[in-house]
Amino acid sequence: MASGGGGVASARPFDPNFQHSDRERWICIYPAYINSRKTLAEGRKIPKIKAVDNPTPQEIKEVLLHTGLLLGIENKIYPREVDRNVRGRIRVQLRNDDGTPANVQFPTRHSLLEYLGETIPKLKTRSQGVVSQQQTAASSGSTSGGKKNKGKKK
Repeated sequence: MASGGGGVASARPFDPNFQHSDRERWICIYPAYINSRKTLAEGRKIPKIKAVDNPTPQEIKEVLLHTGLLLGIENKIYPREVDRNVRGRIRVQLRNDDGTPANVQFPTRHSLLEYLGETIPKLKTRSQGVVSQQQTAASSGSTSGGKKNKGKKK
Protein backbone atom coordinates (compact mmCIF):
# COMPACT_ATOMS: atom_id res chain seq x y z
CA MET A 1 0.00 0.00 0.00
CA ALA A 2 2.98 2.30 -0.17
CA SER A 3 2.33 5.27 -2.38
CA GLY A 4 4.65 6.23 -5.13
CA GLY A 5 6.06 2.76 -5.86
CA GLY A 6 4.90 -0.09 -8.02
CA GLY A 7 5.79 -2.91 -5.62
CA VAL A 8 6.15 -3.48 -1.94
CA ALA A 9 8.68 -1.10 -0.44
CA SER A 10 11.14 -3.00 1.69
CA ALA A 11 12.84 -1.07 4.43
CA ARG A 12 16.60 -0.90 4.30
CA PRO A 13 18.66 -1.26 7.47
CA PHE A 14 19.24 2.11 9.10
CA ASP A 15 22.34 3.92 7.99
CA PRO A 16 23.42 7.20 9.64
CA ASN A 17 24.26 8.51 6.15
CA PHE A 18 20.60 8.49 5.07
CA GLN A 19 19.28 11.88 4.03
CA HIS A 20 16.04 13.35 5.40
CA SER A 21 14.49 12.75 1.98
CA ASP A 22 15.07 8.98 2.30
CA ARG A 23 11.88 7.21 3.26
CA GLU A 24 13.56 5.48 6.20
CA ARG A 25 14.10 8.90 7.85
CA TRP A 26 10.45 9.97 7.55
CA ILE A 27 8.42 9.97 10.76
CA CYS A 28 5.76 7.32 11.36
CA ILE A 29 2.25 8.22 12.47
CA TYR A 30 -0.10 5.54 13.74
CA PRO A 31 -3.76 6.40 14.49
CA ALA A 32 -3.17 5.35 18.12
CA TYR A 33 -0.87 8.38 18.57
CA ILE A 34 -3.87 10.74 18.38
CA ASN A 35 -6.68 8.45 19.60
CA SER A 36 -8.50 9.89 22.63
CA ARG A 37 -9.66 6.41 23.66
CA LYS A 38 -6.07 5.26 24.19
CA THR A 39 -4.02 5.83 27.31
CA LEU A 40 -0.43 7.02 27.25
CA ALA A 41 0.63 3.43 27.98
CA GLU A 42 -1.40 2.25 24.97
CA GLY A 43 0.41 4.70 22.70
CA ARG A 44 -1.33 8.09 22.74
CA LYS A 45 1.28 10.83 22.32
CA ILE A 46 -0.75 14.04 22.68
CA PRO A 47 -2.98 15.27 25.54
CA LYS A 48 -6.40 13.61 25.64
CA ILE A 49 -8.13 16.97 25.29
CA LYS A 50 -6.40 17.52 21.92
CA ALA A 51 -6.86 13.93 20.71
CA VAL A 52 -9.50 12.54 18.32
CA ASP A 53 -12.06 9.79 18.88
CA ASN A 54 -10.90 6.75 16.87
CA PRO A 55 -9.11 8.37 13.91
CA THR A 56 -8.54 6.28 10.76
CA PRO A 57 -5.43 6.24 8.55
CA GLN A 58 -7.61 7.60 5.71
CA GLU A 59 -8.57 10.66 7.79
CA ILE A 60 -4.94 11.29 8.72
CA LYS A 61 -3.94 10.98 5.06
CA GLU A 62 -6.69 13.37 3.97
CA VAL A 63 -5.53 16.06 6.40
CA LEU A 64 -1.83 15.60 5.60
CA LEU A 65 -2.40 15.87 1.84
CA HIS A 66 -3.53 19.48 2.36
CA THR A 67 -0.36 20.40 4.28
CA GLY A 68 1.90 19.86 1.28
CA LEU A 69 4.13 17.37 3.08
CA LEU A 70 5.30 14.24 1.27
CA LEU A 71 3.68 11.13 2.68
CA GLY A 72 3.33 7.41 2.18
CA ILE A 73 0.84 4.88 3.49
CA GLU A 74 1.93 1.46 4.71
CA ASN A 75 -0.15 -1.56 5.66
CA LYS A 76 1.35 -1.98 9.12
CA ILE A 77 -0.09 -2.67 12.57
CA TYR A 78 0.89 -0.65 15.64
CA PRO A 79 2.69 -3.08 18.00
CA ARG A 80 0.67 -1.99 21.07
CA GLU A 81 -2.66 -2.28 19.24
CA VAL A 82 -4.93 -4.92 20.79
CA ASP A 83 -7.31 -5.05 17.82
CA ARG A 84 -5.26 -6.55 15.00
CA ASN A 85 -7.83 -5.41 12.41
CA VAL A 86 -6.77 -1.78 12.84
CA ARG A 87 -4.15 -1.38 10.14
CA GLY A 88 -2.34 1.58 8.69
CA ARG A 89 0.75 3.65 9.23
CA ILE A 90 1.50 6.97 7.60
CA ARG A 91 5.07 8.07 6.92
CA VAL A 92 5.70 11.80 6.57
CA GLN A 93 8.79 13.70 5.46
CA LEU A 94 9.14 16.28 8.21
CA ARG A 95 12.55 17.74 7.25
CA ASN A 96 14.42 18.67 4.10
CA ASP A 97 17.88 17.28 3.38
CA ASP A 98 19.52 20.33 4.95
CA GLY A 99 17.63 19.71 8.23
CA THR A 100 15.16 22.57 7.93
CA PRO A 101 11.45 21.78 8.40
CA ALA A 102 9.68 20.81 5.16
CA ASN A 103 6.78 22.98 6.35
CA VAL A 104 7.52 25.80 8.82
CA GLN A 105 4.12 25.22 10.43
CA PHE A 106 5.35 21.81 11.66
CA PRO A 107 8.87 22.07 13.09
CA THR A 108 8.41 18.97 15.28
CA ARG A 109 6.57 15.66 15.24
CA HIS A 110 4.50 16.82 18.23
CA SER A 111 3.29 19.95 16.42
CA LEU A 112 2.12 17.78 13.50
CA LEU A 113 0.26 15.38 15.82
CA GLU A 114 -1.49 18.29 17.57
CA TYR A 115 -2.47 19.75 14.18
CA LEU A 116 -4.02 16.39 13.25
CA GLY A 117 -5.92 16.39 16.53
CA GLU A 118 -7.34 19.84 15.78
CA THR A 119 -8.14 19.26 12.11
CA ILE A 120 -9.61 15.74 11.88
CA PRO A 121 -12.80 16.63 13.83
CA LYS A 122 -13.44 19.40 11.26
CA LEU A 123 -13.51 16.97 8.30
CA LYS A 124 -16.78 16.74 6.38
CA THR A 125 -16.97 12.99 7.00
CA ARG A 126 -16.82 13.65 10.76
CA SER A 127 -19.33 16.51 10.74
CA GLN A 128 -21.83 14.58 8.58
CA GLY A 129 -21.66 11.65 11.01
CA VAL A 130 -22.42 13.93 13.97
CA VAL A 131 -25.42 15.51 12.20
CA SER A 132 -26.89 12.13 11.25
CA GLN A 133 -26.45 10.85 14.84
CA GLN A 134 -28.23 13.92 16.19
CA GLN A 135 -31.08 13.48 13.71
CA THR A 136 -31.58 9.82 14.64
CA ALA A 137 -31.52 10.66 18.35
CA ALA A 138 -34.11 13.41 17.84
CA SER A 139 -36.40 11.15 15.79
CA SER A 140 -36.17 8.26 18.27
CA GLY A 141 -36.89 10.62 21.17
CA SER A 142 -40.18 11.80 19.63
CA THR A 143 -41.54 8.26 19.11
CA SER A 144 -41.50 7.37 22.81
CA GLY A 145 -43.36 10.50 23.95
CA GLY A 146 -46.46 8.56 25.13
CA LYS A 147 -44.76 6.82 28.07
CA LYS A 148 -43.84 9.83 30.19
CA ASN A 149 -46.08 8.99 33.14
CA LYS A 150 -45.18 5.33 33.36
CA GLY A 151 -45.47 4.05 36.91
CA LYS A 152 -47.50 6.96 38.29
CA LYS A 153 -50.71 6.13 40.12
CA LYS A 154 -53.78 8.24 39.48
